[in-house]
Amino acid sequence: MNRMVPSPKPKIGVFDSGVGGLTVLRALIERIPEASYLYFGDTARLPYGSKSASTVAHYAVGAVRYLQDQGAELLVIACNTATALALDEIKAAADVEVVGVVDPGAEAAASASPRRKVVVIGTEATVSSHAYRRALEARGVTVREKACPLFVPLVEEGWVEHPVTEQVARIYLAEAFSEEGGDFDADVLVLGCTHYPLIKPLLRRVAPEHVAIVDSAESTAQAVAGQLQSTRPSSSGESGLGGVSALKFFATDSAEKFRKMGTRFLGLPVEDVLHVDLKE
Repeated sequence: MNRMVPSPKPKIGVFDSGVGGLTVLRALIERIPEASYLYFGDTARLPYGSKSASTVAHYAVGAVRYLQDQGAELLVIACNTATALALDEIKAAADVEVVGVVDPGAEAAASASPRRKVVVIGTEATVSSHAYRRALEARGVTVREKACPLFVPLVEEGWVEHPVTEQVARIYLAEAFSEEGGDFDADVLVLGCTHYPLIKPLLRRVAPEHVAIVDSAESTAQAVAGQLQSTRPSSSGESGLGGVSALKFFATDSAEKFRKMGTRFLGLPVEDVLHVDLKE
């Protein structure tokens, strides 16, 4: 049975298949700086997108159990693929509250869309799962999904403002917002991948002017803050990246590589990284 976090300074576990979920961690730190955070990146077994739902569930459940063993009082599944393919299994295996990234993103997009038409961009795996489509259609919104497989390697290469990335973005968004026989006049673009916040300024330039951009990392942080608000004493902690209590990182591949790439995604020094070998 899931339970809510009782402590005034909660310990929040964040899980992702790699470093992308650090954009969710960053948004959480900005919203809830008084918490302490445990971040688990399953870097040895990424990408999850090419794996079966049962394999993703198996990996994710092992990781969240590890985070619980480290004292996590609430779990955030920062990985869109794991949320889309395995959230029910993760919730069943956890004995603390679990928040995924899809529902908060869909809720924010539905709220921001007067036209009730939304474009969702993500990886092949997230788009093929139709998790955002289901969540948005349940809220009365028409959805166009667009897989953007080149964005992740471009972001990991550090090409967040590169002309090549901009050209790729123009092609993807032109395809997403138009169709044969007329335009798809959506008024919201959902960033359905944790890598995409790093190219948000570029996407803002490329997307149609009237389109609002919903970042599922920010929406998830907002949802977690809302849940904690109702279950803990109010805190005087100021928001921002300055006063976070504690950050601890776990990676299943090279700790050094995680440190390097992680600093770029988090916007903070990534120092306390422990290599973890989860037994199959």
